[in-house]
Amino acid sequence: MLPVNLIPVIDVARDQVVHARGGIRDSYQPLQSILCRGSKPLDVVEALLALHPFTTLYIADLDAIEGRPVQTAVLQQLQQAFPDLNFWVDAGIRRSGQLHSLTQIAPLVPVLGSETLPDTRLLEQLPDRDSAILSLDFMEQSFLGPAAVLATPALWPGRIIAMALHRVGKHQGPDLARLQSLRSAAPLAACYSAGGVRNADDLHDLQTSGCTGVLLASALHDGRLSARHLAAYR
Repeated sequence: MLPVNLIPVIDVARDQVVHARGGIRDSYQPLQSILCRGSKPLDVVEALLALHPFTTLYIADLDAIEGRPVQTAVLQQLQQAFPDLNFWVDAGIRRSGQLHSLTQIAPLVPVLGSETLPDTRLLEQLPDRDSAILSLDFMEQSFLGPAAVLATPALWPGRIIAMALHRVGKHQGPDLARLQSLRSAAPLAACYSAGGVRNADDLHDLQTSGCTGVLLASALHDGRLSARHLAAYR
């Protein structure tokens, strides 16, 4: 059984980390965590790394996803403070020009969220399978994004995320059925699960399902996943 890669997530809005819950972004409040005081991105990431030696950090730039400017200063500050971390960043990329601009800010891997893609052209223009990650975004049973993106696995890059937005922060458990469906559609892609993880049992279920990795947030900040639980996945 291959180890599952644990990737903490920070959702950043107006220069502070917020608690994502159910994909209803206008209701998100500043993060409250047992790991640290306050919600400054630098402090939150420091606390996450004190909990576990994570190697990758996922940043959801909610300002950019909603059409506002990319939080460039936050991205640069984090990259400078944590140069050994791999950064995956969803900044609401819609066009190739935005993709190019994002990759000039700091060393990072861009995440293309299906909910902000206008069509399949950006996927068709990727230079190779490793140049970006595709997040296939779902709200309940509805796919968020152009139908052609979901219907054309041949266009997907080598890493995909099964993003269950409705389960984010709600402790409902991961959507294993959706994960298996996407893995069947693209058996050669590395598939990551996002949304709903409650505890170590969920991590075990994802590992046995063949999932490459899992995105985590709420279960880290409320203590449901402790350092002891995470140590099994080094």
